Amino acid sequence: MSKGISSGDDGRPDVNDLEGDNEWTQLARKHWSSPVKSRRVKNEVVKNEIWDVLENGGFPFRSLLILENLQLLENYLWPGLTDSSTNHHVLLIALIATVKNRENLQVWDTFTSDGERFSSLFRRVLSMSLDSSLSAAIRTHILSFLISAFQSLDNGLIRKECAPLVSISVWHYLSSEAIRERKFEQHAPLKKAWRAAARKFDSADEAAQAKLRFDRAWLYSLMLDFIGRLQESSTDNVVYCERFLEFLTDIESQLPTRRYVNTLIKDLNLLSFIRLSPMFHEADNGLFRDLFVLLRHFVHFPVDDNTGVQHTQVQSYEEHCARLARLQRVSLKNFKEKLTILALSNYAAIDKREDLEAHLEPLSDAELTSLSDLLGFRTRYPPASKVDVTRALLIETLLSAHERRRTFRELISHLNVLPTEAALYEPTLLRNEHYDGSRSLAIPKLNLQYLSVGDFLWRSFVLHRCESFFEIRKDIEETTKRLRPQEIRLPDKVRFDGFSKMAIPISKPAQTNTNSPPRIIEAAPPKVGRDTPAFVRAEVGLDVSRLAESVRREWESLRQDDVVYLLAVDPAESSRNLTNGHAAHATSRDFGIRYLRAAEVEQVLDDNGRVICDQVDSATNGYVARPRLRRLLVKLDAAAYKTDNARKSEGQPDVYESINLIVRRRGRENNFKKILETIRSLALSDIPVPDWLQEVFLGFGDPTSATYTKMPNSISQLDFRDTFLDWKHLVESLPDRVVESSSREEANIKPPFILQGITTASSERPRPSKKRRRDDDDVSQPAPKSIRVSTYRPPNNGPYPTDAPKTNQIRFTPVQVEAIMSGTQPGLTVIVGPPGTGKTDVATQIINNIYHNFPSQRTLLIAHSNQALNQLFQKITNLDIDERHLLRLGHGEEDLETDVSYSKHGRVESFLDNRGHYLAEVDRLAANFQAPGAHGNSCETAGYFNSVYVAPAWSKFWDHANSEDATTSDIISSFPFHQYFSNAPQPLFPPDASRDQILDIARGCQRHIERIFTELEDIRPFEILRTSRDKANYLLIKEARIIAMTSTHAAIRRQEIADLGFHYDNVIMEEAAQITEIENFIPLALQNPKDGQLPLQRVVLCGDHLQNSPIVQNLAFRQFANLEQSLFLRFVRLGVPTINLDHQGRARPSIAELYKWRYPKLENLPNVLTETEYLRANAGFRYEYQFIDVPDYKGTGESQPTPHYFQNLGEAEYAVAIYQYMRLLGCPASKISILTTYAGQRALIRDVLGHRCASNRLFGLPRLVTTVDKYQGEQNDCEFTSYELLAVAVLMIHWDADIILSLVRTTRVGYLRDIRRLTVALSRARLGLYILGRRSVFETCYELREAFAKLFERPNQLLLTTGELFPASRLLGDDVEATEMTGVEHLGQYVYEMTQAKIESLETGGVQLPPVEETPEMMKVDAEQDREDLVGEGLEGDGQPEPEGIDGVT
Repeated sequence: MSKGISSGDDGRPDVNDLEGDNEWTQLARKHWSSPVKSRRVKNEVVKNEIWDVLENGGFPFRSLLILENLQLLENYLWPGLTDSSTNHHVLLIALIATVKNRENLQVWDTFTSDGERFSSLFRRVLSMSLDSSLSAAIRTHILSFLISAFQSLDNGLIRKECAPLVSISVWHYLSSEAIRERKFEQHAPLKKAWRAAARKFDSADEAAQAKLRFDRAWLYSLMLDFIGRLQESSTDNVVYCERFLEFLTDIESQLPTRRYVNTLIKDLNLLSFIRLSPMFHEADNGLFRDLFVLLRHFVHFPVDDNTGVQHTQVQSYEEHCARLARLQRVSLKNFKEKLTILALSNYAAIDKREDLEAHLEPLSDAELTSLSDLLGFRTRYPPASKVDVTRALLIETLLSAHERRRTFRELISHLNVLPTEAALYEPTLLRNEHYDGSRSLAIPKLNLQYLSVGDFLWRSFVLHRCESFFEIRKDIEETTKRLRPQEIRLPDKVRFDGFSKMAIPISKPAQTNTNSPPRIIEAAPPKVGRDTPAFVRAEVGLDVSRLAESVRREWESLRQDDVVYLLAVDPAESSRNLTNGHAAHATSRDFGIRYLRAAEVEQVLDDNGRVICDQVDSATNGYVARPRLRRLLVKLDAAAYKTDNARKSEGQPDVYESINLIVRRRGRENNFKKILETIRSLALSDIPVPDWLQEVFLGFGDPTSATYTKMPNSISQLDFRDTFLDWKHLVESLPDRVVESSSREEANIKPPFILQGITTASSERPRPSKKRRRDDDDVSQPAPKSIRVSTYRPPNNGPYPTDAPKTNQIRFTPVQVEAIMSGTQPGLTVIVGPPGTGKTDVATQIINNIYHNFPSQRTLLIAHSNQALNQLFQKITNLDIDERHLLRLGHGEEDLETDVSYSKHGRVESFLDNRGHYLAEVDRLAANFQAPGAHGNSCETAGYFNSVYVAPAWSKFWDHANSEDATTSDIISSFPFHQYFSNAPQPLFPPDASRDQILDIARGCQRHIERIFTELEDIRPFEILRTSRDKANYLLIKEARIIAMTSTHAAIRRQEIADLGFHYDNVIMEEAAQITEIENFIPLALQNPKDGQLPLQRVVLCGDHLQNSPIVQNLAFRQFANLEQSLFLRFVRLGVPTINLDHQGRARPSIAELYKWRYPKLENLPNVLTETEYLRANAGFRYEYQFIDVPDYKGTGESQPTPHYFQNLGEAEYAVAIYQYMRLLGCPASKISILTTYAGQRALIRDVLGHRCASNRLFGLPRLVTTVDKYQGEQNDCEFTSYELLAVAVLMIHWDADIILSLVRTTRVGYLRDIRRLTVALSRARLGLYILGRRSVFETCYELREAFAKLFERPNQLLLTTGELFPASRLLGDDVEATEMTGVEHLGQYVYEMTQAKIESLETGGVQLPPVEETPEMMKVDAEQDREDLVGEGLEGDGQPEPEGIDGVT
């Protein structure tokens, strides 16, 4: 068995492991049960009782997890570390830190308290990494620790230790000075850096020089040791070498660490050693070979290591040719007799491995060595390294240096985005499925920095393709398993005994009216430069006669470009290959899948060949004939078709004749092809990032360089319109600046305000020199900057109430104002919005300011979810923004709670509706002039009418009104539109109005009329354009100024939108911390470049990296590849300036305290301190928040009917009982929501509600039952929480929209140990929070101690107050007697008695019970989602048993 960390098959520790009497808990109680700042550690305990036990057991991961949960590191190892601590002590710290990193926990926070002591620890770890006396397994753990460190270079403590290890000093170990001088010639600043390093060494004392020598030699020594290890293929050694390749790949994939190391790797010929090693050629070492390929990719990535500029295709080829030319010159000059042909050949004849190797074959070993020396390749190694320079090594070095390698663009272009069985079951992909952290993976990581935009896109494409194929394979396997294929005696026949609504079996056609395998209709010839058919069209017949109506309609609703999967299933294959359990790497044959081909739907036809979507159901005497046949017109995967044809021509079976099953996937999960094609097209197109954002995006240079104070085009004067409510608000919002008014009477100045001198207000203090920094106290503080304020009178827009502009009513805080000012300016703005701090309101005001200050600019709004986007859009519609400039793209528009449709077609219809309204106004104007003719017939005739009648009338009026002798009565009498404005509020001109007031009213009337003709001029194109598609596209590219869509819609439609010529100037992203990095990037590139640049001026990111991150299901992609990283989080890690909103107005201050430890500067807005609802107690509850310890219900805690489908019946019953209790107190059902962290618990809670409440007119159903992840961004007064992964159920009660949140888990904390999820759960509640859970689980969790400390200060049993009804009159601080609920049975009996009393009271009073409330629409949608989840988990249909507790709940 390997001595590495085990795979964890023995299970993860639960609460019994952490509180029982096993050896580890006994040791913890004895030596480190309580946290201290310093502790005396007994070396014999570390060695004999911890280290030896772990080492003898092969370092079992379960034991390491228990020790980590028991806080061995925080309470014992780190406090007790001294200079005299043993190596075993240091190694244990490295081990536990590695476990924390593997569990995705904070690793380095523990060490920040003592940087000097950590530096000593790190140096010792580095020294032990070179200790050859340690076993390979131990050195692997050390290497894992160092990998974690090099992935955390955003931490100053880590960066200080790691930077010297990869500095220019490593060039001391290059093979010759000539190589170093050549590098200096290529980039002059390198020589300056080299001299600075030499001066630093010369000026250091002896101890410092020893440290510098170690630093520059460490990586070189580690590489030489690695080269020596390549000859041994023991399991432990292979695992170590795999980790070392991962370590080198991490270094090579970031420019600051690769800058000097890449030259050293090439100089050592490391890749040649790896390729020639026995380990590389061992058949079982596929992972090692894949890691080598990944390392080679980064070593040869086409980027300038010094400047970070990516080479173009032409530059890369020119460099390749230059290397070949140098080889030819040297060959001709020194080896003319043997290498003349090589020297005279064209480049294409010598840049292939086999060709070049044949040319070099005549050279002797000595001549090969001489040639390598002349070309600058290393041929000598230190004797101590015992490295042999063989002929094979020299040839391999020459070949690898001069062969033509495919660029990353060529690699991407050859990767198919449609899966086949070979792609789905590729060994590299299968390794990712069973990732547990014990081995490396050969997939790229999303790091803190990227080599180039192309590098970022390549990594994103590879990772998203792997993730998509993983999800497809799981769905295909699940569907195939549910169909239960059986072999029958007839040749090539399969019987499917099961059923899945996601699949339809296909049999060979016996007649024309039946289902059939794909029939190829047309295969188009390849396009120029391609070798695959342009398209392959086929027809698939489907027998739908036995399908339920709902299932048939789902198949008929397949849309164009939806991907379906054609399978050839052979159960005989699975019976031959499957054993008791899965093999290490399954194959498609293990699941009976012989072939899999993907196809894109073009049309769905009925049996008469008519398109389904064009038909209307026809009924005869009320009877609708049951359809029998549907035909799918599909486009097959052209690349796979070409390969299949080649196989067929070689005599192998026809793949398409073998197809016997068609499978579909849910639409929201099946958009992978469009997204992958978008990423690939961006990678192949050299799409640029705006110059001002490039370095910050890649992670280089000054992280503050993209903020507006550093931007050359920052704007010194801006109109902030209704951002400030009054002068006092303005002054309060700028506390660090001197506000100067252009008026003497400041108190009388009213908004709108124009601010001048904004850009210098936040300018940063210049960085002092090194000498000055030594005495920082002497540096004078910069004087406060002044802002000059002016105002103006808003123009009169007309006499009608609808002409009055909508204004902002929110009194923004100073930090919110800072965010608004930054977002309105050009540049990058990152806004961190803790729960309830109003980041959506801030984003809305930024949009409003941009809209009015820059009328020619267009703004793109992006959010992760339709829900968040709709919330933002609804607030925008409440501001002074013309609705004709708003556009909402995607399928979430129908959920907008507005009376107007903002979709493309809805906007077109709105324009046409407005056309009728405005043309009617033109007719009224014509009546005003008594002008004959059909002036309101069209926009064109209206324009003529304006120029002939209206404009001259205004001109004549203003000539008279502006004359000096015109009196007010003359002006009024000469006003030419009295009749038209007769329906306006009267009198139009007040009798006591002054001349200026009358003129102002007249100008308002003119603006009102001008707006009619302006609108008609904008509508005129919609009269001319004929098709609805043309009208919608015109609206997008010409008319709309604020365009909203989800990040997914942007990824799917990117090419289509860009090809229309769509352009925009600003991007504002809501929920930016919940969007994957590639989904953050694509909206920045949703337009084609202009003059080689993207014309973006502003990027505003709003989010909270301390709440939920992007959801990635696969552990390998989430943790190893860091695919859950968002651009928002990476910017925060890089040190990009953030604006942290610091006042919350959502929750009671006492509830906010539960998560304030995550936001130390978070304060409360006045409304939560003074408003009545926050001061009143929750009716019927003693406390506003409480943790209730819930024991097992009927002997059972959490259950898991299928993997990862967690449920807890006791918590579900408790949650529903509290919901019933709240309803009996009078809280409306429409204001109560129930949240949970698991789909399984959501289904269980809904089922309990269905049995207890749905048909009971006293209760009804709550407004919403959903998961916490879907509820981020929402809020409720009363929240009931049951945390499924935590052995806890939390009831967060919101009086207004009460929320119930269930935690569920009763054995271990689970993923809520990720404090981001806990933060979301705790911060949804406004007025009440009642947490149901297992206290013993949370008391032992180190990461959650801050949150639960306050909860545990109160009693563990739910305390209720009697005699109260909603809303309560009692104040929160009032002392009152309470009744203790001892458990769910007690609460259930209490609710039952209240229910009986309520019914009796109603009957006695002759009061009718209220009608049963209709199920809310959102509940219906979520119920369907539950059904799909149950089907997907095998819990519904097909004879599968339902989970215990779902049926028969009493």
